Amino acid sequence: MITLKGNPTFDMMTTNSGKIKITNWNKPKIVMTGTFIVLVFLTIYGFLTFNYNNIHLLEAIAATIDNLKIVFLQPSLNNFSLPEALYQITLTIGLAFLATIAGAVISLFIGLFAAKNLAPKPIANAIIVIMAFIRSVPTVLWVLIFAIAAGLGSEAAVLGMLLHTVAFLVKAFAESFEDLDLGIIEALRASGANWWQVITNAVLPSSATSLLSWTFLRFETNFTVAVAMGAAAGAGGIGFELFMASSFYFDLREVGFITYAILLVAVLLELSSTQIKKRYLMKESV
Repeated sequence: MITLKGNPTFDMMTTNSGKIKITNWNKPKIVMTGTFIVLVFLTIYGFLTFNYNNIHLLEAIAATIDNLKIVFLQPSLNNFSLPEALYQITLTIGLAFLATIAGAVISLFIGLFAAKNLAPKPIANAIIVIMAFIRSVPTVLWVLIFAIAAGLGSEAAVLGMLLHTVAFLVKAFAESFEDLDLGIIEALRASGANWWQVITNAVLPSSATSLLSWTFLRFETNFTVAVAMGAAAGAGGIGFELFMASSFYFDLREVGFITYAILLVAVLLELSSTQIKKRYLMKESV
């Protein structure tokens, strides 16, 4: 172990090949390592102190395997029809789409004032702090907060997802604006272009593909959130049907069908996202 003047402490080890491997034991790494060790210790302690008196492990494993076979190998619809299932899936996609589109439009204008190369730093820093606070609160909590004001239903779900979407996209859009070439912006300003002309002629055209990619990524996230909010906020959709099948009807076959339907939509969204990135982002790089 050696200490270099003006530098953090380094742990030096010699590998079999004769090369010296240097590990930087700075403060963040020490904190992360200590946290990991504490979590491992607490996990082991929890398993050792758990009450296993009324648990029959082999029977529980066998029952779990049987339930998984029913869910994934025998999916079927018993309590509602296929057209109704398609309608519920469409409703869930609609909730996610509405929250994403509205959030993207709002985030576009706020993001312009959150980018430090386009707005005064005090304003940008204030927006960044506010958005960071909103992002730190999970979406489900925002939905429940709006449910108190607006009541359970699709309105609370959309408002909760919208607020979190804005906080997410403002950060993403602002970083996209800050990554732009400052030479282009300075050239337009030197030629007499005002702030809005710089935005419309340089910022938005140059970052359009990045904005599209971030928006579609958030749409994928909002779809999965909308599934969960269908039960948590009573927003309806396929998430509510999944909740009813698993907690009210106790129909594992229907749970399996709904799970496959959600998985199929998620895969289609991922494929669409990949195609959009290939079509637009690859053209931009060329």
